[in-house]
Amino acid sequence: MSIKINEIAYYLPEQIITNEELQERNPTWDLNMIEKRTGVVKRHVAYEHETALDMSFETCKNLFSLHKEAQEKIDGIIFCTQSQDYIIPPNACILHKRFGWPDSVFALDINMACSGYIYGLAIIQGLVSTGVVKNALLVNADTYSKYIHKKDRSASVLFGDGAAVSWISASDKSSGLVDIQCETSGINYERFIIPAGGCRMPKSDKTSIPESDNSGNVRTKENINMDGIEILRFVNSRIPKQIHMILKRNMMTIDDIDLFVFHQASKTILDSLRRQLKIKSEKFYQGFSDIGNTVSASIPIALKDALDCGKIVRGDKVLISGFGAGLSWGTAIINI
Repeated sequence: MSIKINEIAYYLPEQIITNEELQERNPTWDLNMIEKRTGVVKRHVAYEHETALDMSFETCKNLFSLHKEAQEKIDGIIFCTQSQDYIIPPNACILHKRFGWPDSVFALDINMACSGYIYGLAIIQGLVSTGVVKNALLVNADTYSKYIHKKDRSASVLFGDGAAVSWISASDKSSGLVDIQCETSGINYERFIIPAGGCRMPKSDKTSIPESDNSGNVRTKENINMDGIEILRFVNSRIPKQIHMILKRNMMTIDDIDLFVFHQASKTILDSLRRQLKIKSEKFYQGFSDIGNTVSASIPIALKDALDCGKIVRGDKVLISGFGAGLSWGTAIINI
């Protein structure tokens, strides 16, 4: 038993911040150089009162307006976020309440970042294969803007907020998930971290003190602390190996894939991966210039846009790959 993606919907906040606005706020930033490296020219940012749960609720309503039967069939919710409304309870349970689903619906949060779509698919695959669920929602939503210091050039120019919801159900491999692989390098957990705010380091006056790194990025211990250079090295060393491995395991080559959709991390990372893997540009999706890096929502947003613009059609073979905090990474081959 496998799974298939029936439909994807997504939501982007109304508020938009352009590179020109960032330049006005930070006159010393070289945004032309930043744009060349990140590929981002503007990003959607949640309002102060708007949460990942709110965005996901709107996304679900959008999906259910197109597929009313989905709302009635749902018996499982996997909510991937690092922007929970509360420490307790999980967002999935509150989403369950908002739609008034019966008690029999399975609901679970997972705290994953940019690899979260792949990990979510793996979890749903397990739930479907064991008969726990038949129709699941995979929700991917984050508001990283609330975790980023406004003077942190490396992060504030890169990330955007957004939510995506995928309706997933049981299938066979001919019309769904062909194979999936997830991996973890916990030794590198500090490469992408918010140090303060949990039980290990509770928030305090000390954790709110701004500090500058060698590149002039300003952060507190309550903000995202990202080691961009080491993450780039990590991605370059791990992702191509995993992709080659999963292709070989399924007796495929790069040429057998109709479209490669990677986590839309940055132009630098995507260009590097495309060169290493020798993927033709027409088979490689890049579409984040107007929305930024939307964390675990980036892959489903890209899949939806690729379908809508005709870059892929139902039945095409797509390889998706996500990588991020943990550090964690995963790759899947799907018949879309």
